[in-house]
Amino acid sequence: MKIRSIAHKGLERLYVDDNAKGVDAATADKLRKMFAFLEAMEDVDELKALTSWRAHSLTGNRRGTISLSVTRNRRLTFMIDAVAREIYDVDLEDYH
Repeated sequence: MKIRSIAHKGLERLYVDDNAKGVDAATADKLRKMFAFLEAMEDVDELKALTSWRAHSLTGNRRGTISLSVTRNRRLTFMIDAVAREIYDVDLEDYH
């Protein structure tokens, strides 16, 4: 799937320029792997195969947002436009 927009400036720099400034250096490689997987992904159900990333959909006012575990407290969150087959509003956050 195509990644349409990234809300977190450090993530955007990592994705576009492969520059880890703005993200924790210890997580940069994992985030690169996540981006590569998301780009290659054909269907959202493929996320279930990677149990170590603990993929799940958020609820409540965050309904429709998908979360992947990066570290104990940090999550890569994003939404998917199934019609356009695009990922958007990618963010790195601590929502707990």
